Amino acid sequence: MRTHPPSVSVVGAGSWGTALAILLCHNFKRVKLWGRNAAHLEEMAQRRCNPRYLPGLTFPPNLAIEPNFDALLEQSLAFVIAVPSHAVRSQIQTLHARITAHAPARNLAAAATTLVCATKGFDPNSGQLLCEVTAQIFNKVGVHAAISGPSFAAETAKLLPTALTVAGANCAVAEAIAAWFRTPTTRVYFSDDLIGVQFGGAVKNVMAIAAGISDGLGFGANARAALITRGLAELTRLGVALGGRANTFTGLTGVGDLILTCTDDQSRNRRFGLGLGAGKTSAQIRRAIGQEIEGIHTARELYLISRNLKVEMPITEQVYRIVHQGHDPKRAVQDLLQRDPRAEHGG
Repeated sequence: MRTHPPSVSVVGAGSWGTALAILLCHNFKRVKLWGRNAAHLEEMAQRRCNPRYLPGLTFPPNLAIEPNFDALLEQSLAFVIAVPSHAVRSQIQTLHARITAHAPARNLAAAATTLVCATKGFDPNSGQLLCEVTAQIFNKVGVHAAISGPSFAAETAKLLPTALTVAGANCAVAEAIAAWFRTPTTRVYFSDDLIGVQFGGAVKNVMAIAAGISDGLGFGANARAALITRGLAELTRLGVALGGRANTFTGLTGVGDLILTCTDDQSRNRRFGLGLGAGKTSAQIRRAIGQEIEGIHTARELYLISRNLKVEMPITEQVYRIVHQGHDPKRAVQDLLQRDPRAEHGG
């Protein structure tokens, strides 16, 4: 693969897509940022910042706000995908169709495409990890990678010290793409465990909802620590069953991301759980947060996957019942506490 293309485009102009675009500007002469909302793009282009999601952070001069999706189709065909998980499939289908349509005139080839998925979650249509979706749509040609790790968009965009991991089909691919995002304050590791890195980033959102519910109910630090620890056990059990490596889940994209999102109120998933624990409705909390809460969708996908594979996921199950079946949060905690005693490392 071409290790460092001349330009790169970020698809998704939310907080995380914008933060990654800012990182990329340190290593590319030209970075394009595109989003679905034309009015939002126009506002960003005029003000040279993202006032809705990252107010006060001025864009680097080499970051271009691109309202025309087809203008992203340069010969480098390097993309970072940062749209919500439920929109990834349709966005990748559109991208593949546009590349195919413009291929003869612009000398483009789908096989030369590099797709780096920055979204943490599952495809709601199939339950697949998102890089599986991109590879499927691109007929398993091109380069498919993922970037994940314990990172809030605002801190990443401000270039506060941050550590991330890029995963690819092999370490050579992952190492090359990791270099795209490195800055003097952003350390980016690489891995060939594409399943494990994606899985850890998705599951932590569900555990953050659980930790938020517990804190919203006033159950204290002991309960939160127990949820994080047992959440890691759940994450590892199912992740290994899906083909991830156990040691991946003890790293940045497993326990690192889990600790971050379960303990800091910058996490939208944790804030969602806090609201549920405080007795607010899902609709009320979502309106107040005003951004995507990936753990809502992921809880359903995880629950279905775990049942299909017969992997025990008690915390995930209770979050699913609270969020999707209206189960009472206090009763959910009682159900967890009343489970049969067992050896700690036996489930």
